[in-house]
Amino acid sequence: MSRRYFGTDGVRGPYGGPRVNEAFFARLAAAAGRFFREEAGGRLEQRVYLGRDTRESGPALEAAVAAGLRRVGLEPVSLGVLPTPAVSLACLKDRPLFAIMLSASHNPAADNGLKLIRADGFKLTDAEEVTIEGLLDEETTIEVTDVGGLEDLGAAARAYYREALAARFPNDLLRGWRVVVDAAHGAAAGLSSEVLARLGAEVIAIANEPDGARINNACGSQHPEGLVAAVRAHGARAGLAHDGDADRLLVCGESGALLDGDAIMAALALDALEREALPGRTLVATEQSNLGLDRCLQRAGGRVLRTPVGDRYVAETMRAGGFLIGGESSGHLILMEQNPSADGLGVALAVFSLAARKGVSLEQLAARLERFPAYSLTLPVVSKPPLDGLAGFSRALAGARHRLGSTGRVLARYSGTEPCLRLHVEAQSAEEARLVLDLLVAAARGDLSEA
Repeated sequence: MSRRYFGTDGVRGPYGGPRVNEAFFARLAAAAGRFFREEAGGRLEQRVYLGRDTRESGPALEAAVAAGLRRVGLEPVSLGVLPTPAVSLACLKDRPLFAIMLSASHNPAADNGLKLIRADGFKLTDAEEVTIEGLLDEETTIEVTDVGGLEDLGAAARAYYREALAARFPNDLLRGWRVVVDAAHGAAAGLSSEVLARLGAEVIAIANEPDGARINNACGSQHPEGLVAAVRAHGARAGLAHDGDADRLLVCGESGALLDGDAIMAALALDALEREALPGRTLVATEQSNLGLDRCLQRAGGRVLRTPVGDRYVAETMRAGGFLIGGESSGHLILMEQNPSADGLGVALAVFSLAARKGVSLEQLAARLERFPAYSLTLPVVSKPPLDGLAGFSRALAGARHRLGSTGRVLARYSGTEPCLRLHVEAQSAEEARLVLDLLVAAARGDLSEA
């Protein structure tokens, strides 16, 4: 059964829309509460942790979620503004019944969303989300008033995350490093700078003043121009950019070159292979990662195990197979020994530590990944009819895959969080990739204009 409300990473959309408003979130929280309470059986835990990013709509949605939880006899506890990976660590430490993170990740400030996190720090499976949607249909309207009186553990959760990260590395790890941090005016504002300074770095912080309205606006991991300019202007050794809830990472080297998720995964996995510390000699990545990542690992005696798009699928596969490194090209990266959630700051520290240990630049770490030429395009859509039901596009897609064979890849999927179709082509030459993409775009536009 397909999901109606949940997408790739929770429920997300414009605040005030049909899926992101106080009334809907109150009912959704109540349904989630019923699901986890029934799953817990005899466990008496009633606390549910609530985290959020810096969006203006966050406090109102937090109040709505709290009302929904109280409706089903649970005790909401506020963690305030906190990165998603910090919420996951708080769950691992304290074992609440579950947690809710209010964030639309890298989306604009006008959007918001809701993610569900288990007591073990992992996100839910598709089947579990379908079950919650069924319970949601049974929920009646919940009056949302000023709930007041929420226990606030935000300061403690923030301190625990900060100390947990700092404790993994030597206090002088970044001594002599100048590091630029773009916090996207989001949940990591101030926090990432504190941890980097604790480890000896001279920190230059940008997009570090959240006001509710500027989160992800021309800053953060989706807009790295400011990060690159600041790294060059300040002569920094490194830079890093978060998204709104700091589970995504983009790294910048001293030259201004950007390291995306594929480059970071390649560097960490190759080092682990050299140290015989990569279980199964396996890196877990999604179908969006460049084919060059597979070739890179194969040359070193490793392999890439692919999952559908979404960091929770990566995490599920890592847990099932006992794998330690995984992620997405978009920058959702998981080091399982550190956090079951994608953790932008935690992974950045691991990459910086690797560069320091080897005595090389970030650019040198990334140089072993040789990418296949690739082109991508995002097509806005009004609706999302099944792709296999689009006759012209289906023929074009099959033809493209036959044409490329083992020398390239074609990906076509609807976004799970936005109204668009994402197309991606990799080939041995840029010309071939561009040609195949153009053919797919023409076919998609022809079919979708009639959908």
